[in-house]
Amino acid sequence: MQQERLKMLITSALFASIIGILAQVSIPLPFSPVPITGQTLAIGLAATILGRKYGTISVLIYLAIGAIGVPVYAEFSGGFAALVGPTGGYLIGFIPTVFIIAYYIEKTRFTVVNAMIANTIGMLVTLIFGTIWLKIALSLSWTAALTGGFYPFILLGIVKAYLASSIGVIVGKRLIKANLLKRDQISA
Repeated sequence: MQQERLKMLITSALFASIIGILAQVSIPLPFSPVPITGQTLAIGLAATILGRKYGTISVLIYLAIGAIGVPVYAEFSGGFAALVGPTGGYLIGFIPTVFIIAYYIEKTRFTVVNAMIANTIGMLVTLIFGTIWLKIALSLSWTAALTGGFYPFILLGIVKAYLASSIGVIVGKRLIKANLLKRDQISA
């Protein structure tokens, strides 16, 4: 039992590093202080594959590593200031996002369609958290916050939700079949 828990914690740490790596896939937008990144794809993968407990642990590890100054956030940034800066709402929003995605998948069948619904909802949760904080941090109007922090990310967010869903379900099922992951481990 302890060995299985240790294996899942190590896997969570691995996913934290995957989030950090995909965060560096970053495309700055000239009209927004928020870049397009691979973070949300990694969050969706963590939630879809690891479930709510270990997916959330992976996000918490990622946020903690970045908060202490390791440059794992987008564009090789890190430090506590990033959590309270203009993009901090997106980062903090990853916590409820991963939990909600995984919770939905765990309460339904483990299919690409259910994962797509969950990841789309999760993408919206991240965008809502991020946009609200962007408005507060930069003292923007709602129109400016939505224009710079919400609307530009919807279409690509749906694409990333699809990728996280299809890749996540395929990888998850293969890990289960290979006895490297058990559904009861990730839904606990």
